[in-house]
Amino acid sequence: MQALVIGYGSIGIRHAEILNNLGCEVSIVSRRKLSINRCYFSIRDAVNIEDPEYIVIANKTSEHITTLIELQKLGFKGTILIEKPLSHNLLKVQDKELNNVFVAYNMRFNPLLQKLRQELEGERIISSQAYAGQYLPDWRPKKNYRDSYSAKMKEGGGVLRDLSHELDFMNWIFGGWKRVIAIGGKYSELEIDSDDMFGLMFETKKCPLCLLQLNYLDKSARREIVINTNHHVFRIDFINKTFEKDGVIIKSNFDNNFSYIMQHKAIIEKDYQDVCDFTSAKDVLSLIIAAEKSAYLENNNWVENEKNL
Repeated sequence: MQALVIGYGSIGIRHAEILNNLGCEVSIVSRRKLSINRCYFSIRDAVNIEDPEYIVIANKTSEHITTLIELQKLGFKGTILIEKPLSHNLLKVQDKELNNVFVAYNMRFNPLLQKLRQELEGERIISSQAYAGQYLPDWRPKKNYRDSYSAKMKEGGGVLRDLSHELDFMNWIFGGWKRVIAIGGKYSELEIDSDDMFGLMFETKKCPLCLLQLNYLDKSARREIVINTNHHVFRIDFINKTFEKDGVIIKSNFDNNFSYIMQHKAIIEKDYQDVCDFTSAKDVLSLIIAAEKSAYLENNNWVENEKNL
């Protein structure tokens, strides 16, 4: 398969390497001058010359939708995977025209979450509590964190978007969100202008109480979720790769690229059952924007999702 990766930062490099290992012929679009083969400055040139069947949009969050629109104008009809989140704001793009577009919420393919979904079948979910924290300066050791898009609000940075995997998989497992109330913003001494901490309480179709904390501050990275049902308690520690049910812990051992690999395999094989489609990603983005609206309102009011009420 001919594949094209647009954007060649750390995540673009990761996608390119995985696609190469899966047997794809990969070309790159980058603004930087790179000493690699099949590299283009222009999306138009890359599409016209390479004629890709599969394109990954991995540039800045603020450029995702404009890049998608450019591909549409070029007449591209193949499959598109957009890095998460979908965008920095809710631009008007018609979902019905985007059956070939997916968003890279690859944690859906994490074996621990796959097991959790199976265990929750037939269970009445009562509450869930998730936490994701990692110290931003440690994310990209070879790059000054102040220069990353994560540090810049105008480029779509901020913890609420960077760590939106939790928002997606909680929406995916517990049904669409119904209402949210949140506190968040820029609180630390990190030299950034994007949000570094957010706390959300929200209700979904299947879970009456979802709690989530996200931050750029935790110097010992933590990522976990606890779910209480009518009969069981489940806990996942994503860092240590453990699944716990009623105190019984099962340790897993899988490569950190596993979920990325499985996501690409599913798309290449047109098995879209667990892949995040455009409409679902748009719902996650609407939850992000609703949380911001709640956090920045004077009285921290609830914000409702009229679609799911």
